[in-house]
Amino acid sequence: MNNTMRRLPDTELEVMQVIWDCTPPISRADIEEKIYKRHPMAETTLQTLLSRLTEKAFLTVQIQKRKKYYTPLVSRQEYQVSQSKSFFQKVCGGNLSAFANALCEGGLTREELAELRTLLEEGNL
Repeated sequence: MNNTMRRLPDTELEVMQVIWDCTPPISRADIEEKIYKRHPMAETTLQTLLSRLTEKAFLTVQIQKRKKYYTPLVSRQEYQVSQSKSFFQKVCGGNLSAFANALCEGGLTREELAELRTLLEEGNL
């Protein structure tokens, strides 16, 4: 896993979210159908985003019977871990108190904070 993975632009991340939600490999047509429900976009735009994600090594593409099928090379969890570490270092300067304060002031509900506390106490994080 690459711990210094760059943050994806929002539209590329939306495409990856759709792909992560599916069992790979997923056809371009299936991606288009699913992404359209979240964020309608032109077929050419989607193709450009898939090409960029392939160039960035987030996806691999296979062609079978003139159809393109995509498989993620980076898991959702790998991306989340990388981005969490990046946020912690860049935005909070590696300061745990600043990070916790950002979470609390960022709108976490009491229930979410209680769930976070439980996860920490049980060693599940």
